[in-house]
Amino acid sequence: MNQEDIFASIGESTEDTEFFTSLPPGYRPGQCKFVIVVGTVMSGLGKGIFSSSLARILQDKGLAVAPIKLEGYLNRDSGTLNPYRHGEVFVLDDGMECDMDLGTYERMLNQNLTRLNFTTSGQIFSRVLEKERKGEYLGRDVQMIPHVTGEVKYHLRQLAVETKTDVVFVEIGGTAGDVENAYYLEAVRELAFEEGPSSCCFVALTYVVEPPSLGEQKSKPAQLNIKQLMAVGIMPHIIACRATKPVTRKVLEKLAMYSNVPIDRVFSMHDVETVYLIPEALREDGIDETVLETLDLKAKKNAQVEAQSRARWSDYLTRYRAASSPVTIGITGKYTSLRDSYASIIQALEHAGTHHGIKVEIVWIDSTELTDQNVAERLKGVDGVIIPGGFGVRGVDGKIACVKYARENGLPYLGLCYGFQIAVIEFARNMCGLGGAGSTEIDANTPHPVIDILPEQRELASLGGNMRLGGQDIAVASDSMISKMYGGAESVRLRFRHRYEVAPQYIKQLESAGMLFCGRSPDQRIMQILELSTNDHPYFVATQAHAELTSRPLRPDPMFLGLVAAAKSFADSKDGQSKKGERVTAD
Repeated sequence: MNQEDIFASIGESTEDTEFFTSLPPGYRPGQCKFVIVVGTVMSGLGKGIFSSSLARILQDKGLAVAPIKLEGYLNRDSGTLNPYRHGEVFVLDDGMECDMDLGTYERMLNQNLTRLNFTTSGQIFSRVLEKERKGEYLGRDVQMIPHVTGEVKYHLRQLAVETKTDVVFVEIGGTAGDVENAYYLEAVRELAFEEGPSSCCFVALTYVVEPPSLGEQKSKPAQLNIKQLMAVGIMPHIIACRATKPVTRKVLEKLAMYSNVPIDRVFSMHDVETVYLIPEALREDGIDETVLETLDLKAKKNAQVEAQSRARWSDYLTRYRAASSPVTIGITGKYTSLRDSYASIIQALEHAGTHHGIKVEIVWIDSTELTDQNVAERLKGVDGVIIPGGFGVRGVDGKIACVKYARENGLPYLGLCYGFQIAVIEFARNMCGLGGAGSTEIDANTPHPVIDILPEQRELASLGGNMRLGGQDIAVASDSMISKMYGGAESVRLRFRHRYEVAPQYIKQLESAGMLFCGRSPDQRIMQILELSTNDHPYFVATQAHAELTSRPLRPDPMFLGLVAAAKSFADSKDGQSKKGERVTAD
């Protein structure tokens, strides 16, 4: 049976064929190519970074690309996952709460993604069961093969149709051998079989260990795990080797020998100072040409588009390498022991620092250890401070102490989501005379609930739909500093993930004391951005939004640009005052 016969049978639901796979409307076999990235040895190696970097250099050639992350967990989305276990929750413009890798794709590709670019086992199984209840399987017993694997293939092809893309980049979460992603591997194996030759390029991302006691790189774990991948019928076309240092030729040769992958398709993906160096590294290794050859796409290259795209990217890297005059930004939160909890903030600071020619260094400040008594010492060495998003009571007192110190001492401040609410609470207590002011999330009996759920939201509580998620338009006051930062825009669009708001009955009192709500919802009902007068403070800005989610290398977020510039001025004004604290270079 040839490919035409296979596709002629697809979609049939009789006992006469086992090629049961429904196709989305408008999909033509062969209209799209697929690059499938699978991890081996261990998770957390940077499949998203590799996949997005590879997608970027194909995009540079004029090809339309669309990424998708396939997660094995049964959650419908990432919204309820603890940052300690899974890193930050990245929110798309359409409100989908997803894996942090989607942020990597958006930043690298400079495009907004949708819920089509992310799926979980929970979503896949839910759709299969819904179809079964509707009788769409026409009496067949519903099984992992062909129905569940068929649903995966349907979703990949639907993404191809709706995005009109040339290449879909499929990142499979976890590693080969995990129980939860076994059916994903089977689905992409079937996909390659159905689509035919030159349709799929499989990439194995592996890890080369270097035990300190041995002092040399060892390839055996990588060999065994790649063989495990081959055992399920997936033969990689490319092997990317993660390691701390460049992988030796000896190790690359061993992996080539044991995997049947030519040596020029086995390459080192070792640690670099910024992820934005990786696209060029892949290009130098010829990985882009290997993918084009494997997928028979060389005729689609556009040399003029590639030259322009590379020039823009090269300019960013040149400015990144030339950045000097370091400033130190403190991030005050309760997840500081896991940097992935604030991945987008780290990236947004790098974008802003590179734009200004400034090297941003980060001090991690655990808000649970911060008090009124030690806050001055803990913030002594920073030039600016950020309080990021979060939920719950733990660490709140430390954050309030941090805001008070920043406000009273002219320390540049940027509050994000929860950091916006904390700024309102601190201001209400210390500038409005509202003792005990707080949020009903923290204390249901607070005497002054300056942060609360709006009445219209309470009606939605039983439906679980009272959280504001995704992109929202913000009306910006024309006479504000924020308006100038956004180029005089009357409206900006940012992404939100929160439930509590500034209580309307306290707005006039807060503004009378000097707090300007310069960004509001279009109906003026919800406060979304605040600032203090520059006469009172050089840079005190907070937003209920997650401004870090929409910052891009070539288009830094204005609020982060403002923070880094203000931090530089603050550092210059300190006249060489010593800086203390643990520093981590933003990368």
